[in-house]
Amino acid sequence: MSHSERPQGSGPTAEGAEGVQQTRPTGTARPGAGGAVRRFRLTVLEGPQPGQAKESNVDSCSIGSHGLNDFVVEEPTVSRFHCEVKVDQDGARLKDLDSRNGTILDGVHVRDAYLRGGSILRLGRVSVRFDFSPESNRLLISDRTTFGDLVGSSAVARSSFALMERAAASDATVLLEGETGTGKSRAAYAIHQASTRASGPFLTVDCGAIPGNLLESELFGHEKGSFTGALQRRIGAFEEADGGTIFLDEIGELPPELQPKLLRVLENKEIRRLGANGYQSVNVRVIAATHRDLRAEVNVARFRPDLFFRLAVVRIIIPALRERPEDIPLIAERILSRLGAGAEQASVFAAPEFIAQLQRAAWPGNVRELRNHLERCLVFQDTMPPDADEVSAQAVLRSLVDPKQPYAEARRRALEVFEREYLDALIKLHGGKVSQAAAAADIDRVYLYRLLRRHRMRT
Repeated sequence: MSHSERPQGSGPTAEGAEGVQQTRPTGTARPGAGGAVRRFRLTVLEGPQPGQAKESNVDSCSIGSHGLNDFVVEEPTVSRFHCEVKVDQDGARLKDLDSRNGTILDGVHVRDAYLRGGSILRLGRVSVRFDFSPESNRLLISDRTTFGDLVGSSAVARSSFALMERAAASDATVLLEGETGTGKSRAAYAIHQASTRASGPFLTVDCGAIPGNLLESELFGHEKGSFTGALQRRIGAFEEADGGTIFLDEIGELPPELQPKLLRVLENKEIRRLGANGYQSVNVRVIAATHRDLRAEVNVARFRPDLFFRLAVVRIIIPALRERPEDIPLIAERILSRLGAGAEQASVFAAPEFIAQLQRAAWPGNVRELRNHLERCLVFQDTMPPDADEVSAQAVLRSLVDPKQPYAEARRRALEVFEREYLDALIKLHGGKVSQAAAAADIDRVYLYRLLRRHRMRT
């Protein structure tokens, strides 16, 4: 069911074999236009502090026992980050954050459901009442429709641009959250370029693509002889990024043993190479990104709460493409221009019927998937429907997956195959010019050289 075709229901739906159906109840208040959202109030009815209340002042409110929540409920049966209420264009939405005891809405266990005024939330031994308020909150909305390479005129896009503007004006650590393909790496680079560090280096480290035993050296470097094969001193990414920005992509994949070491960097601005005796200062701004909800990772002890606290100084959610279909014409125009489409081709792919097809599609791969589809359309000179991509994508995935191997080994091999194939095609496409290839791939040139060395590839 598409975003605009959700049924009208009478309450939350229970989690069944296929998960929770996300149903918006009738009578739910919708946020106003122009960056205004309906205010709401949470009141503890039963628990350690009956009568404790929280009035929303933004569009979301996290509830849990950890002090980082917007509404802190100190009770042992409430998870650190238990659930979140968020007002969007369809009303007030409740999301469980993989809590220990689950979230019960009006007597039904839910993972993701819509609220109505007067709904009762049960979190462990605590019950909380949800009510809409007559007032609205004005959200921070940027006047601009572009930020770096990102484009969008929707309120949700311009809201994220406003936060990026604020982040660029400071030196605070930033956490970018969003689904795969939403443009988190482009957002990170845009923040860097709009900051006072723009003249400094911008280095990317993908924490999910580098094996854990190599990631520490990648980040912090090592001394000669610090481990078998360490034939010379190596400067890590934090040292190389001194005076600039380091972008830690997929930070949710950071191994537990490296999390306290990263925490020390964020707290003390110093690193220690593997095999070194002392620490050295670094002047680096950190931007991290993840497709996971790190609050849920904290609940299951896969991510340190103190590290989450240090990373989420400025927390920016990059919206999924399905949340802003009105932006698709702008995004498609930008993509086609960068793919070299001529005026005649661009007019064909701007036809209302084709744009309507794109807007109706789910785009689980978000802007990246849209770009791939438009590139395929250009190659075949045909306005193909988005569903045409599914068969080839599934075939590629099946070729990479071997269920007979352990998960970690299968994932490592699939990533290696992807990296080798991608790098080979990338370098060939740009005639062996690494700087040009790095710019086209939206990664740092030094990092591209590292990937090439890792796979023993020559340019």
